[in-house]
Amino acid sequence: MVNRPPDNWRAWMAETARDVSAGTLAPECAGVADLYPESLLRATGAALEAFEAEVRVLREPADEAVFGTVERVVLALNGIDGDGQHGDAGFCTEEREQLCEYIDLTLSEHGVDVAALAARRGIDRSEITDRWRDW
Repeated sequence: MVNRPPDNWRAWMAETARDVSAGTLAPECAGVADLYPESLLRATGAALEAFEAEVRVLREPADEAVFGTVERVVLALNGIDGDGQHGDAGFCTEEREQLCEYIDLTLSEHGVDVAALAARRGIDRSEITDRWRDW
């Protein structure tokens, strides 16, 4: 199973803290905790967990069912990114790329041919979230 992006972000924060403690990273470079407040990590993790649960029950899904699942997770992530409950934190370029890759990989792990799915819509697989994505 693919690591959820919030798990990767937590690991990066822990690594940064270790580097500061070890003296291999200057303390002024350690503002990473501000990028990922716990409220953002929890909310994002919960949205992705709900997405995973939906994907697990898709059996030989029609395109509309898959895109409906993608739409719901993207709208949930839009709400998290724009709800203002996480200070100035939100999804920047790297986080966006990780979230899109996670959606793609999760679908693929559960038997969805994402490239074929996208091709049937006349889009690239990297665009499967674009219709709904604000982040």
